[in-house]
Amino acid sequence: MNTLGASGVPVSPLALGCAALGNLYTEVGEEQAAQTVRAAWQRGVRHFDTAPHYGLGLSERRLGAALRECPRDAYTLSTKVGRRLEATEADGDDLAHGFAVPATHRRVWDFTADGVRRTLEASLERLGLDRVDVVYLHDPDDHAEQAFREGYPALERMRAEGTVGAIGAGMNRTALLTRFVNDTDVDVVLCAGRYTLLDQSALDDLLPAAAARGTSVVVGGIFNSGLLADPRPGASYDYARAPAGVLERALRLKSLAERHGTSLRAAALAFSAAHPAVASVLAGARSAAEVHDCADRFAEPVPAAFWRELKETGLLPEAAPVPDYDR
Repeated sequence: MNTLGASGVPVSPLALGCAALGNLYTEVGEEQAAQTVRAAWQRGVRHFDTAPHYGLGLSERRLGAALRECPRDAYTLSTKVGRRLEATEADGDDLAHGFAVPATHRRVWDFTADGVRRTLEASLERLGLDRVDVVYLHDPDDHAEQAFREGYPALERMRAEGTVGAIGAGMNRTALLTRFVNDTDVDVVLCAGRYTLLDQSALDDLLPAAAARGTSVVVGGIFNSGLLADPRPGASYDYARAPAGVLERALRLKSLAERHGTSLRAAALAFSAAHPAVASVLAGARSAAEVHDCADRFAEPVPAAFWRELKETGLLPEAAPVPDYDR
């Protein structure tokens, strides 16, 4: 187990990202969702991440229900604030936001101190818990000043009160996350999609800053929306169809991995976990089978010769840390 910054909050190196439990893109049945969480627990995962945004609260409700059979002090749960859910009578679904659920609520951007507290209170009710371990400011990209001026101090007060154990920010832009690391006392930042085998932009600013400050980084989006899990024509990259050049690079990575006797998924997981500032990697799954595959790949050996060839061919920057042993 690793710990998040100076908070003392423990996290397992492999974590379960629970957006899929909120019916991301397509429906996931109740039993399938429960089996997904049970499989993660069986494989030693003790770090679970969710958010109100995921399925308009469905992910939180399902995750809380599935974890009810587990000892509360044995796992770490993170959720997010910044999108407050308001009930609505609108018809239709939420697919415009990526979730196959009825549009029973609407999202309201709210990084005020009151909004942060109200959002967390609603999350606790959905989760069926009296506390969460980690709270992130979720995607404050276009609300940065309010997040810094009001939302972040509210999280600081919650941490001081013991309502939460660790606080941070989560998004897919490294510049603003780097500002959080340098200008606040966050314990952790969640960086999505910017430290992968296809995108190492976090290496330019965020990861060095986090290492210098002793701030932990949780890396999400390690498969870049699926392309690194299964590179093929039509695959998604950063929530859209993968451009031809990016697909070609992913296929090269896959071929090289297989030539070295490993898999692209194993390499993707190992790479994102290898930086010393990274405390945990989030892998999304929508079934027990996907959880078992991910856990198997996380334990799969990745030969040192693979990393050497990646750097020799320019597929990976020379400065990128890689495992110094065969996993």
